Amino acid sequence: MSASPIRLVVGLGNPGPEYADTRHNAGFWWVDALARELRLDLKPESKFFGFSARAKLGEGEVFLLQPTTYMNRSGHAVAALARFYKILPQEILVVHDELDLLPGDAKLKQAGSHAGHNGLKDIQAMLGSSDFWRLRLGIGHPRTLGLNQPVVDFVLHRPRQDEQPQIEEAILRSLQAWPALARGEMSHATKTINTRPKAPKGEG
Repeated sequence: MSASPIRLVVGLGNPGPEYADTRHNAGFWWVDALARELRLDLKPESKFFGFSARAKLGEGEVFLLQPTTYMNRSGHAVAALARFYKILPQEILVVHDELDLLPGDAKLKQAGSHAGHNGLKDIQAMLGSSDFWRLRLGIGHPRTLGLNQPVVDFVLHRPRQDEQPQIEEAILRSLQAWPALARGEMSHATKTINTRPKAPKGEG
């Protein structure tokens, strides 16, 4: 699966300390981790409605973005930066929390439905395209996890103590695919991200 290199990485979340550790901010966590790996500082950029960073990458550049517009207006930030630097939808990776995957799971895909995720919905509307890539970080669903909790309340709370390490492991595993994503080697990146290591026998 040969494709364009990723030129813009967007982490989805909500701004402010009250949301920093909530499940809905998993995309922010991933971009924070990538920024540390690339030794970049995310800084406020009003014209892009968020925190952004820029780095040389071979002969090109990569941009990191955390919208501070709140989740349901994420597309305003993404579209502003993408249009300014002439970045195509297929050159954008959006990292977000995913209810349909268990904590510890991660999946890479291109295009498709927003599946009710307000951040993806607004990005798709503002770009006028669904062709961007998505890195889905599993947070589980309250029903799947045996919780009697509305989805809106669930995503705006912290992961449980046993879930946090699993989400962090998925972030670290999927970060290993960054060099492939930056080169447009999507089949290699997909295999790295989508394959969750099996626990050694005897554990647990």
